[in-house]
Amino acid sequence: MKYLIQILFICILFGFGSGIYVKSQINDLSGDQILGVTVLFTVFILFPLFIYHRSKGKKMSDYMFTKENIDKMSNKDKKYPDNQ
Repeated sequence: MKYLIQILFICILFGFGSGIYVKSQINDLSGDQILGVTVLFTVFILFPLFIYHRSKGKKMSDYMFTKENIDKMSNKDKKYPDNQ
C-alpha cells in the first residue's frame, strides 16, 4: 500500500507539472482540463487511500471528544500546573 501511494503521488506531481506546462505553452483549455483531472484524481483516489493507510489499526474513539477523553485532558492540566 505504501508503494502504491508513493507511485500515485509521483504521477500526480507529473500531472500537475504537465498541466501547468501545457497551460502556459500550448493551450489554456487543455491545461485546465489536465489540472482539473489531476485535482479530482488527488481528492477522490489518493487522499482516501492515504487516510485509510494512516488510520488502519487505530481506535477512532481516541480522537473524539467524549466525556472520558475530556476528563483525561483536564486531569493532565492539573497534574503539571508549573508549565502555565
